Amino acid sequence: MGLKEYIFGFKSEEKAINFLKKLKFEIIERNFKSKFGEIDIIAKKDDVYHFIEVKATKGDYEAIYRITPQKLDKILKTLNFYLLKNPKITNYQVDALVFKKEKFEFIENITI
Repeated sequence: MGLKEYIFGFKSEEKAINFLKKLKFEIIERNFKSKFGEIDIIAKKDDVYHFIEVKATKGDYEAIYRITPQKLDKILKTLNFYLLKNPKITNYQVDALVFKKEKFEFIENITI
């Protein structure tokens, strides 16, 4: 990943955090990393923890398709590692926040 892509991704995550805050989410953690992978945003709302993958695109293709089965597997392994470190968390879900052409689409429970 080049610098241009990194900056675009960072700015997209900043916009995602602002979007979530407007929806009354509490941001718990950003870019949680483990040896298994990374979770972009961990947030909480109404006693539910949300493990959120952010995908952004400048083009016309659908960014949601970049969450491949392999990527989802990494997210789930990282989530399980996080839960081992935080055993009191029992109510959670995996979501996606897709950013395209200055609009967000929040997709809940992408593992169902």
